[in-house]
Amino acid sequence: QVQLVESGGGLVQAGGSLRLSCAASGRTFSSAAMGWFRQAPGKEREFVAAISWSGRMTYYAYLVKGRFTISRDNAKNTGTLQMDSLEPEDTAVYFCAVRRGSGSVSSNNVDYDDWGQGTQVTVSS
Repeated sequence: QVQLVESGGGLVQAGGSLRLSCAASGRTFSSAAMGWFRQAPGKEREFVAAISWSGRMTYYAYLVKGRFTISRDNAKNTGTLQMDSLEPEDTAVYFCAVRRGSGSVSSNNVDYDDWGQGTQVTVSS
């Protein structure tokens, strides 16, 4: 099992930026794909972005493409989600997750094995 801890959430004005981090423990992180998901109040959890085990392949939800950037540092067991040009609609709890069984990206939350506790992102208008 991989334990994940997110950080970096907070309150920001529309148009601003935030950088979320995901610290992972466990030897399997470097071979696992990683994803970011978010959940707004009253809504289902939705895919945001994913990155392959090597970092060579990334995949974004159309709502965030061009504004968010996912990356990872396997040597440090960390993942990052850089969020720019934030909009009030981006307000949600953001979760990082890993696929221990695969290094390939996926937008389906059922493909992910381990999840962090989430970090709140609030974008004011």
